[in-house]
Amino acid sequence: MGRAPSGNTTGRGEREQRALARVLLAEDDPAALESVSRALQLEGYEVDEVRDGAEALRVAVEAMPDLLVLDVMMPEVDGLTVCRRLRSLGHRTPILMMTARAELSDRVSGLDAGADDYLPKPFALDELLARIRALLRRASYGVRGPVQLGDLTIDEDSRRVWRGEREIDLTKTEFDLLVLLARNAGMVLSHSTIYEQIWGFDFGAESNSLPVYIGYLRRKLEAKGEPRLIETVRGVGYALSRR
Repeated sequence: MGRAPSGNTTGRGEREQRALARVLLAEDDPAALESVSRALQLEGYEVDEVRDGAEALRVAVEAMPDLLVLDVMMPEVDGLTVCRRLRSLGHRTPILMMTARAELSDRVSGLDAGADDYLPKPFALDELLARIRALLRRASYGVRGPVQLGDLTIDEDSRRVWRGEREIDLTKTEFDLLVLLARNAGMVLSHSTIYEQIWGFDFGAESNSLPVYIGYLRRKLEAKGEPRLIETVRGVGYALSRR
């Protein structure tokens, strides 16, 4: 699949990464499928096109693409179900969800299902391509060793967490939130910073999504009476203790 001529000065490493990346595109709208697929191919990506969720699941498991771009509303099986099933099978392939449903609750549902990013329609193709590049860069960071903070152990590669000998079962969003706090242990992260890093946008001061997830994490981390790890800095944000 040839690359379109371009005057872009993108570095060689990223060009090679993009030339090798295989994207599974699942979209039931023919016009949208053609438009997005063409844009991806012009950037140098190899594209597998499917038009329903059942086919997306099959191709994702058999072809092992580097990244999935899924429409939420699809026949047979919807995009959220595809995402959940792949995550339950242990697939860690980056997933970007597309949807015309732009309500806050819809975005949260997509991210909670295991998606790595969420793009409301209509969108600019340049933004879609930028988000895909970011997801592929993030996925190429490589294997990381476990994070150890006191009796808390986080294995980012297996997405497992322990408090002492006790393994803790976390949802994707809970795990991502804990990792963000752990990477910045001892530092106070503002509400807006956490929203941007975990959900991709700032919900604003009136949202209670972050406090709710902090509450979920605390209950799981302290289920056996262990000392509190996540501290609240009132009016500012949250910090994970180093102890």
